[in-house]
Amino acid sequence: MTTRPEAEEQLQRQQGVALWRQIANRLQRDIASGHYPPSGQLPTEQVLSRHFGVNRHTVRRALEELSRGGLVRVEQGRGSFVADDVIEYAVEPRTRFSEWIRRQNREPSGRILRLTEVAADAHVATSLGIRPGARVVLMERLGLADDRPVSLSTHHFPAARFRGLMEALKREPTITAALKSVGVPDYMRQMTRVTARLPNAEEAELLRTARNRPLLITENINVDQLGAVVEFGLTRYPTPRVQIVFEP
Repeated sequence: MTTRPEAEEQLQRQQGVALWRQIANRLQRDIASGHYPPSGQLPTEQVLSRHFGVNRHTVRRALEELSRGGLVRVEQGRGSFVADDVIEYAVEPRTRFSEWIRRQNREPSGRILRLTEVAADAHVATSLGIRPGARVVLMERLGLADDRPVSLSTHHFPAARFRGLMEALKREPTITAALKSVGVPDYMRQMTRVTARLPNAEEAELLRTARNRPLLITENINVDQLGAVVEFGLTRYPTPRVQIVFEP
């Protein structure tokens, strides 16, 4: 959290502008100047009250005004935060994480959280067109834009079809490169289903989001150039940091 000096800042008390409005204007200028960056936490009501020489009700009124304008979000029990920059995720036939992030003028990166082989449950098996219990390569990955988490994805690949894929995923920087190394030169999005729900504790921690803020959930099926399914994926995006856009 970034705070201003403890010294009291003088407000104009005889200018016909409400004190809460003056505080809101000062905070808005500080946010616009970058003093409080996107997703950064604002000082507490107590600190702001002391800084401006007003009671906490006046400060709370200013924060409520900024919250209504979408500039600040107030999280119960945690404090007030500058609203996140919004990244638009466009669902297209050929969707790639790195390309998506770079189109937003940000630097993509990621971290593999889990890479293993498991038995497919009924839902994964149906999505991949294999029998329940068949082996699948599972990779869970945290995607970042400028070192801020924007996606938490779980990818499933039919293990019998792609021998050596697990080693390729360890070796190659992207899923596209790994699939290419095992005989899939390109793949396309066949289906995307979008739902929403609240995050569990692990998801909230990894995505650096509050437990009371919904996640956007996409289920994706990707196919090769002959229409055979190569991947079933489930990705979680933190709102309002990410918006999903469908384009014709």
